[in-house]
Amino acid sequence: MTLIHKPATELQELIKQKQVSSREVTEAFLAQIHLVEPTLNAFLTITDELALSMADVVDEKISKGHALGPLEGVPIAIKDNICTENIPTTCASNILKGFLPPYNATIIETLKHAGLPILGKTNMDEFAMGSSTETSAYQKTHNPWNIDCVPGGSSGGSAVAVAGFEAPLSIGSDTGGSIRQPASFCGNVGLKPTYGRVSRYGLIAFASSLDQIGSFSNNVTDTAHLLNLLAGHDPKDSTSLALEKEDFTRFIGSPKKGLRVGLPNEFFKHLSPEIKALYTTLINKLSQDGIEFVWLDLPSIEYALATYYIIAPAEASSNLARYDGVRFGFRAAGTSSTSEMIEQSRSQGFGAEVKRRILIGTYVLSSGYYDAYYKKAQKVRTLIKKDFDLAFEQVDIIASPTTPTPAFKLGEKTSDPLEMYLSDIMTIPLNLAGLPGLSIPCGLHNNLPMGWQLMGKAFDEARLLQVAHQMESLIGFGGRS
Repeated sequence: MTLIHKPATELQELIKQKQVSSREVTEAFLAQIHLVEPTLNAFLTITDELALSMADVVDEKISKGHALGPLEGVPIAIKDNICTENIPTTCASNILKGFLPPYNATIIETLKHAGLPILGKTNMDEFAMGSSTETSAYQKTHNPWNIDCVPGGSSGGSAVAVAGFEAPLSIGSDTGGSIRQPASFCGNVGLKPTYGRVSRYGLIAFASSLDQIGSFSNNVTDTAHLLNLLAGHDPKDSTSLALEKEDFTRFIGSPKKGLRVGLPNEFFKHLSPEIKALYTTLINKLSQDGIEFVWLDLPSIEYALATYYIIAPAEASSNLARYDGVRFGFRAAGTSSTSEMIEQSRSQGFGAEVKRRILIGTYVLSSGYYDAYYKKAQKVRTLIKKDFDLAFEQVDIIASPTTPTPAFKLGEKTSDPLEMYLSDIMTIPLNLAGLPGLSIPCGLHNNLPMGWQLMGKAFDEARLLQVAHQMESLIGFGGRS
């Protein structure tokens, strides 16, 4: 097994034991990036010099006999909506083409301080609006399992970076499933923490009450170790909660006895007979190992998709109002007035999907429609959260398919936005409720991976990761070779 095929924790152990240097590990991943990028298009910016200089700092530390921190020396890739000082951060949009942030996001400062070499910035759906990484203004990213298929979105580039062995770890953001859905499509582990668990300072906003930074990795153990670094209070983020520091790996490897897992009826009715058979087989297999499954109802879930596509566009409309061509970003040329300049800058700078959501959001917030749409959606959101709270009184965690299908073909759904939106039907409810969830690979359908979504109580990531590791061990998904 070559370096690029090893999990992050194993790579760091090799670095600690001086069997390999951080530079050698980083060079191996950079070589893979340059080899496969012409096919996969996972990266928008590759930061060779930064990654190698950070790796050299780690190696010098080792040479002086200093102990390494968790995951120190292991490279990582970053989604392109997270600000990186003097490194292009575009949100895959023409309106931010060439934008160089003057500061780092909090998690970038955290990762730099922890000594994880940054390999580059990954492709995404424009402003994180999409489910296939096809709305990027720059390139379409391809699924390593089948390059004719999408990788999912909006964090498709970060998912492909891990699935394509271009990075052992990557960072994404999840607003309605943008980590878990591509993790399912690409066969890796994708975690969305509880809202408020990880600082969003420096994450360019899509929908502020829904956005959450999370991660991709090859296994649950790596995910838990990375969350140890990412989680924590940040006074720069007003939604970041001051919680006691905890070790998210503390239950890993200790199977939970008497585990009760809820299966929402609403999540399984969207499946085709073939996909339902795959999950029935999985549930039966896990049941044989002593896991108790309980069918339950989440009655408000059927309104989740409609609720999300009112709240998220409304917040996007507000957040994206700042892109006017005046202070930063793209400015249209040849205009004769300020109003025309703003109109043309936004018209030319934003892509079709972003414009669609801005228009929807502006409409539902407009006078005469606010109460009928936005206010009502917020009430339904409360009902969805209550459904989850009641369910967790009966079970330890809730499980479901991550997506109703495996990855679809590139271009297959671009002409039908509603069909595209349905690919997030099983991930969106968790964002509305602000709860933690992750996707682990659980099998193949037509030689494409499928994901198993596990959902937990608020701020109960340690138990969620314990159960995910327990199920990961029982499922035994082989991954790509």
